[in-house]
Amino acid sequence: MEALIPHRLSTLGHPQRLAVFRLLMRRYPDRVPATELAQALGLKPNTLSTYVSALMQAGLISQQRHGTSLRYAIDMDAARDTIGYLLHDCCRGRPEICAPEATPAPAQTGGKYNVLFVCAGNSARSILAEAVLRDIAGDRFATYSAGTNPRATLHPAARALLEQSGHDISGLRSKPIAEFQQPDAPEFDFVFTVCNQAANEDCPTWSGRPVTAHWGLADPAAAAGSDAQMSRAFAQTYATLHQRLSAFAALPIAELAPLPLQQALDTIGQSHHEGPKQ
Repeated sequence: MEALIPHRLSTLGHPQRLAVFRLLMRRYPDRVPATELAQALGLKPNTLSTYVSALMQAGLISQQRHGTSLRYAIDMDAARDTIGYLLHDCCRGRPEICAPEATPAPAQTGGKYNVLFVCAGNSARSILAEAVLRDIAGDRFATYSAGTNPRATLHPAARALLEQSGHDISGLRSKPIAEFQQPDAPEFDFVFTVCNQAANEDCPTWSGRPVTAHWGLADPAAAAGSDAQMSRAFAQTYATLHQRLSAFAALPIAELAPLPLQQALDTIGQSHHEGPKQ
């Protein structure tokens, strides 16, 4: 192990290899296709191949083949071992001196946890999540949403679905992340990315050090076909979000230590609504 750590650190010393590692860390526990990695980072396929090969040789990421696609994910045990090794030996054997302050468990502010949902356009997925959690457990959660590149208006199909499902949409609007980085913005306890595009971008710095998780969902607005097929795509997205948010609201947040809470959120983010059995 000790001989491997310098190799890992040297591998991460390259800015582009570090960028690949950081993107995969943001997407954990997802496995990200090579084509998506290359596109998100603006890399040529052969250049990306060189970088992921180096990260694999260092044991920092793993590879799986899905059909003709190669997909990559962080090896979280290796990442923890590498960081832990540095902290164990730093500060003359007193790692508590130089270790970063542990992220505290969320504490309700004014009786509620502040939750932010982020996607690219903030016109469909994050809007649906904001409305659903507010109506599932608005007594415990203050919900917000934002976009990295927000649309001018809500998607008509998202608006129609929320109205049909009995949600109040009067206060919903598309808005940029920058709106929540002002001095008077809420201090968030949880931040969820609900689309891969938003998660692939560099994370903004949030005050309060919220617990974060990636709950990526396909864009229902990109569904091909008829209006009925698009409506089904939105309904499926809504059902999956409702399932995930119901599980989230049921968590005993105040009783969970940070690591078990993070693991629970990651597990929820891998769940999908399968719909009624035929």
